[in-house]
Amino acid sequence: MLGSVLRSLLSVVLLAAATAPTAQYPERQIRVVVPTTQGGGADTLARTLARLLSEKFPHQVFVENRPGANGIIGVDAVAKAAPDGHTLLLTFADHFVNPSLHASLPFDMQGDFAPVTYLGALPFVLVVHPSLPANSVQQLVALARARPDSLNFASVGTGGMVHMAAELFKMHARVEMHHVPYKGSSAALPDLISNRIQLMFTSAISAKPFVDSGQLRMLGVTSTERAPTLPNLPTIAESGLPGYSVQIWYGVLAPARTPATVVARINLEIGNILSDPAFRATMGNLGISTAARGTPEEFGAFTRAEMAKWAKVVKDTNVKVN
Repeated sequence: MLGSVLRSLLSVVLLAAATAPTAQYPERQIRVVVPTTQGGGADTLARTLARLLSEKFPHQVFVENRPGANGIIGVDAVAKAAPDGHTLLLTFADHFVNPSLHASLPFDMQGDFAPVTYLGALPFVLVVHPSLPANSVQQLVALARARPDSLNFASVGTGGMVHMAAELFKMHARVEMHHVPYKGSSAALPDLISNRIQLMFTSAISAKPFVDSGQLRMLGVTSTERAPTLPNLPTIAESGLPGYSVQIWYGVLAPARTPATVVARINLEIGNILSDPAFRATMGNLGISTAARGTPEEFGAFTRAEMAKWAKVVKDTNVKVN
């Protein structure tokens, strides 16, 4: 009899311990760190998410921009934050390439973070200067094979996803092209338009005005399926490079050891936002396809697969950062 009473009391205590963090959370403002400057896709996504989360929580959710070192500064700030759910990271694909590019980082992208949820993704498009005798991905590959290392491609920073999209393209196509890094697309696109460089991976939103004016030609999209906004543009995978897929994806991480109940609460509230048609339409205008509700475990498995994928690309292509 006494044993059953003790077991019942223990069950009550454990249940209270498991649910207490959720009942009390949040106790103050929630900070979402964005490791980029203001105004880009990641920043806009984070600010929209923060505004909608503020309507669901009793305390404000605000964005703090911490740019620098290809995201390393902002990521490190969250890795070292208190694991209580009041500091979150708006993470994206580049962060899971960095471990393969840098001999040492002040954090572990797997061990120092708790996955919360996947948010969505933005594909790139492959654009070329119209003087290039290539009207398709197949023709571009043939040209690059015939003229090895004579074509110049732009990136917006060594090791960033624009660069890695091109390196993965080189791997799949078995071609050699020359990498020209820029500090941003606003610097790279004028050189592409003036034919100082011949091709580039960029967002459809950035490329569209120049494609519409005939200053650039669009050859393919980097997602596994055709983009809803560009139904006539083939994927690179279907254009002779099966298995090719690159997207700028976004997600949310918390510091490691954040209580599972707190992670679950954040996941639930973000999941409700992801299912809202108005939010999906807003993100669609930015070219971001939002995801359906997913679990923290699914997001964790996804990030591990991404890290392994890009580690192989970095190794096989011998990408180095200064």
